[in-house]
Amino acid sequence: MRIEWWILLSVYAVATGIVFFIPKNKLRLAVVAFLFTQIITFLIGLVVVELGLLKYPIRLFTTINRTSFTFEYYAFPVVCSAFNVWYPNDRSALIQLGYYVGVGSLLTLVEVIIEKYTDLIEYIHWEWYITLLTICLSFFVTRLFCVWFFEKGRSNT
Repeated sequence: MRIEWWILLSVYAVATGIVFFIPKNKLRLAVVAFLFTQIITFLIGLVVVELGLLKYPIRLFTTINRTSFTFEYYAFPVVCSAFNVWYPNDRSALIQLGYYVGVGSLLTLVEVIIEKYTDLIEYIHWEWYITLLTICLSFFVTRLFCVWFFEKGRSNT
């Protein structure tokens, strides 16, 4: 089996492992963040691939979709859920900004390594800083939605 398939299996194992560390009292937040992130990644992922900015040579469901099902529909939404669950609400704006940049940088670093050494992703008209920007933007939009969603629910009771 090629290294790419081992990486895909590992990503599923790690992402599933993250799910087990989500506290029960934050499970609804995690589910809302997960589903909302899937909406974002579905739309943007398809646009990016169709415009020829990225290519996923090795992926699951090759006949159905040219995006990376593993990253776009499972791994990144799980990470975004964890991002929202452990978001430092009561900390300074600098800590919160550092949280965005730190988690976004870690994901970007992993993607750059995978892009360089495997056939899971190929940058065509794309750069690492675009990945960092889109990850942080996805975190931000999902965070805004979750805050709005749960605040709206509190004001109706």
